[in-house]
Amino acid sequence: MNHSQWKTHRTRKLLGEQVEETPAYVDAGYAFALGQAVYDRRKELGLSQSELARRASMTQPQISNIEGGDSVPTLPLLTRLAKALDASLTIDLDGDSSRAHDDGDDGPEEIPPSGRSSAA
Repeated sequence: MNHSQWKTHRTRKLLGEQVEETPAYVDAGYAFALGQAVYDRRKELGLSQSELARRASMTQPQISNIEGGDSVPTLPLLTRLAKALDASLTIDLDGDSSRAHDDGDDGPEEIPPSGRSSAA
């Protein structure tokens, strides 16, 4: 296929063509969405990347990588990041009632139907 025949994923979707999303494409979308959410919240709070990094016990380049969608943080790091952003961390597993919630108030968490707690 040469460049004149190549269409972007978005263009093919807009044209109504069938588009198969690879796992890597989906993962990249999640990383980008997380990065945008961190950026938006940081700006809302008026924080610099350096200040957010200090609050989360991270480095400024780590914050930059997350905001750029270049890395996906671990759950413990996401928990620290949420606290540093005065935000809550909620994980919804495809509509399952299992939830990890961290807003710093140490309140009760929802317990899934299996009776086991989901901890983050």
